[in-house]
Formats: sequence, C-alpha cells, structure tokens
Amino acid sequence: MSILGLHHITIVSADAQRTVDFYTGVLGLRLVKQTVNFDDPGSYHLYFGDQHGSAGTIITFFEWPRAPRGATGLGGTHHLALSVTNEQALLKWKRRLLDAKVRVNGPYDRNYFKSLYFRDPDGTILEIATKGPGWTVDEPLESLGQTALMPPKELMSSNRNECDIATINWPEPVPEITADMSLHEGLHHISAIGASVERSHEFYAGILGLQRVKMTYNFDDPTSAHWYWGSENGKPGTVMTYFERDPAHTRPVRMGAGQTHHIAFAVANDDEQLAWRERLLSFGKRVSPVQDRTYFKSIYTNDPDGHIIELATLGPGFAVDEPVEQLGKTLKLPPWLETQRSLIEEHLTPLVIPCSKLAVVEQSHAF
Repeated sequence: MSILGLHHITIVSADAQRTVDFYTGVLGLRLVKQTVNFDDPGSYHLYFGDQHGSAGTIITFFEWPRAPRGATGLGGTHHLALSVTNEQALLKWKRRLLDAKVRVNGPYDRNYFKSLYFRDPDGTILEIATKGPGWTVDEPLESLGQTALMPPKELMSSNRNECDIATINWPEPVPEITADMSLHEGLHHISAIGASVERSHEFYAGILGLQRVKMTYNFDDPTSAHWYWGSENGKPGTVMTYFERDPAHTRPVRMGAGQTHHIAFAVANDDEQLAWRERLLSFGKRVSPVQDRTYFKSIYTNDPDGHIIELATLGPGFAVDEPVEQLGKTLKLPPWLETQRSLIEEHLTPLVIPCSKLAVVEQSHAF
C-alpha cells in the first residue's frame, strides 16, 4: 500500500473560457474532460493534462463565475510546478510566455532544478521546472532528507542580480510548442504553506508514508524552512513541498479565483483506497466516504493546516464515457445527472475549444 505520486490539483477559475484559452492555447495542455462539479452541477469542472489525462499530469478547475481573486496564505497552496526536461526548453518557454504578454520571473537556479515563475489569468502562481540535476547534488541518495541544508549563498534572492537574469532568454520567437517544451510530462511538484514543517512531516511521512527527500530553506526567504516529500526518492510528479510560515505573522489563505481547492494523490485501486481510508481513521483523521467521480474514485481528508487532501484511484480513466480522440470536446455528465442536462446546460456558457496546431510529443510519466 503506497502513495504513487500526485494525481491532480484542483483550482478555482473565475472564467472557464479564459482558462481554456490559456491552458490549451498558451501552455499546450489538452482539455481532456468537460464536465461539471458533481457537488455543484451548475458550474463547470474542467480537466487538463496529457493526451489521455494520465494521473500526475492533471490540472483541474472549478468555475466560480466572477469570483473575486483569492490570496495565498496558511492552509493554502503557494504554487504548482510543471516539468520540462532541460534548461533549453525552459528558455523557450520564457520567450513564448513573454511574447504572449505574460510576465515571467527567472530562470532561477534552485540547486535541485532550474525554473521560471509566472501567473495564469486568475493569478495562480505557476512554475516550469527542469527535471535535474536532482536531489543528490548536496547529499547522497541513501541519506536524502536527513540533514537540514542551507541553500547556496549565491542562489539566494539577496545575492541574485535580477537585471542580469531578465536578459537570459531564447533568441528567437517560439510561436509553436516544440517537442522538448511539451508539458505533457505533467506535474513536477506542488508547494503549500503551513505553520509547522514538523507537523506536516508527521502527516505526509508518518501517515501517508511519503519519503522526506530534502530539508532546506526558502531561497527567497531563508528564515522559512522548506521541506520536500515524495515517492521513489522524490521523482518529479510525486513531490509535495511546504514553506513554513509563522502563523502570528502570516494571514490564512483567502479562497477565491486562482487558489487551490484541493490536492490529490494517486493510489493504485479501490482496495488500496479503502485500506488508506482505514489507516487515516486509525490516526483519528476525519475522512469522507468513497466518492464515485466517474473517472476515478476519491476519499477526502485534511492535513494539519486544513488543506483538503484527496486520495484518488488511477482508474477507470477519462475514456470511460468518450473515445480518447474525442476527449474534452463536449459536455459529459455522470449518469445520475443526465436527466438534468437541459437545466444544467442553461446555467453554463458554452465553451469554444481551440483547434491546436502545436507540435507536441506524448511523453507522459503516467503511473
């Protein structure tokens, strides 16, 4: 019984069409499912990912029309990171985003990877991170996460020359997403904000069984501890990180557009999910009954800071109600909502799905 890695992250969007335009048209992800929030069927639930919607590649959105913008804080997510292979792809992304009038910070050397930061139209902080060089640059594989390590001084924000960094860019326009830029590798990591990394460790390592792969400090605020947990020695796509912030001086998350609703981890099947439910209950955690989400089954709990944590099965997958080649093109409803289709459609603004001409190669890290 093990957590396989990240399954998906679900974020609040104020405008479904704007979200579709950005994540498909700018970032080149595929809209793999157009459905509704099963708990609030008058609003969209959109899923983006690789060509199949593989676990670990999925970013989903609840549309809350005209919702005010939220703000990061305790109990919320700080950012999510998507994977690319190397720094060349990173620089191509910088050029493509800047040419699309998206403000970009970086590339920054985070010692274990290099990355860019930008925001989507709702203000969600997004990162694109390289896969390497990896966690073993400053400690051996057999002792990952056992020693607190300070970031190299030259990589801290106080020693960076932002003017020089701003000039680092790809020399030519990037009108199409090339194969090396493909974000179909999926999630690299998710970073959240908590009041105590020790308390977070008790949950993620002690209960969920994830491996702590790094104890370091926030490169932009070295007074803040930054710990990483993951599976398979912190393989990209499995990693959850926490910034520790003093609750006396940090506001709670303000839910709204651009903020994370929940984070989902992948489990193999229904039987393992039930075993996980029993384990969570044995630790005194509040856990939901199993919820049938059509494309996977889910249970929900909370981490010590209040983040909603979901454990979702790998299957049956997004092709259960439409062929792979048709994924995301039409509104799909679960059987128990089909009788309400006309009423539901009256509350939804029809989406225009862009025709993609992007040159991407399928390179999913599906579990």
